[in-house]
Amino acid sequence: MNKHDFVVCYDIADAKRIRKIARCLEKYAFRIQKSVFFYPQATKAEVFTLTNELDAIINQEEDDIRIYHVDVKNSIALESGIDLQNFNLVV
Repeated sequence: MNKHDFVVCYDIADAKRIRKIARCLEKYAFRIQKSVFFYPQATKAEVFTLTNELDAIINQEEDDIRIYHVDVKNSIALESGIDLQNFNLVV
């Protein structure tokens, strides 16, 4: 079964739902920032289970949750961030 890495981020309108979403995500993923989680090595079935749990909590009209597939092998290392103020782009 193929496993992939995912980033889950959310924008929730109600404080009570925010806490419920965070507790739900903490069962599956690691917090990266206040509303961003990293879900490593998950199968499609595991992501489907998570999305069902999150869907039961959110208000579809007010809240937004995004789940992104991350190709860690071909991206910037997640252990470090980029300081955009000191980032020099050479063209």
